[in-house]
Amino acid sequence: MASQLIPIEISAPGANLDAYIRVVNTIPMLSVDEERSLSQRLYQDADVEAARQLVMAHLRFVVYVARSYSGYGLSEADLIQEGNVGLMKAVKRFNPEFQVRLVSFAVHWIKAEMHEFILRNWRIVRLATTKAQRKLFFNLRSAKKRLGWLGNQEVEQVANALGVKPEVVRQMEGRLASHDQCFDLPTKEDEDVIVAPEQYLSYQDDDPADILERLDSHSDEQSRLHDAFSHLDSRAFDILSQRWLQEPKATLHDLAGQYGISAERVRQLEQNALKKLRLGVQVG
Repeated sequence: MASQLIPIEISAPGANLDAYIRVVNTIPMLSVDEERSLSQRLYQDADVEAARQLVMAHLRFVVYVARSYSGYGLSEADLIQEGNVGLMKAVKRFNPEFQVRLVSFAVHWIKAEMHEFILRNWRIVRLATTKAQRKLFFNLRSAKKRLGWLGNQEVEQVANALGVKPEVVRQMEGRLASHDQCFDLPTKEDEDVIVAPEQYLSYQDDDPADILERLDSHSDEQSRLHDAFSHLDSRAFDILSQRWLQEPKATLHDLAGQYGISAERVRQLEQNALKKLRLGVQVG
């Protein structure tokens, strides 16, 4: 396998997963002698090109392992990328003197990275914090011999095999039966399609704390406004009521005739009353 540029399809599984899988499946597998030679070059001479070839030849195995975790509701592309990290760690630590194939050594590192990714990102798993519960989580699916719920005898057998209480098995089985919904589900024109959570996000101004603050502020302003109205004399109150709160609104000349004063005097009384209201609301 000569040194060459990495195809764009292989640079990021998330960009086009199908293309990525097709490309990695076309990469030739290494024979025992080729693998041993590359491993020795890497182990003895820190040959980066040898490490690259070892990693590239085993990318298909990471895809195979990632598919075994498809039931956990997480992105296969993300699992593959995490598994690739584990593969590179395994290649770095592989000693050809072990007399084993790299794939046998790497499977532990690949699965370890995928497990860590699942524990970090799946809400259902984050509840499993003890060592026994984590062991149960990753073994319960394979321990079940059928798709239905476990019977009492099966629960006892699984609990004994994994060293946990039967009620813990029941609890974890219930968690496994549910799924985390993807944040950004693919959009379709079908009216029956489930809307992704991102489309349910509320507007920034709809934060409960902000709404409560606005309601409280509005209520306080209303209270201060009523208090300011109560301090007006009856004539000023009546002028504001007829000018602003009633329909049809009275004109300055209408009120001037009603109170026997000039229209200019009515305007002055109105402005003074409005000023008192504004001060009352602001000062409170």
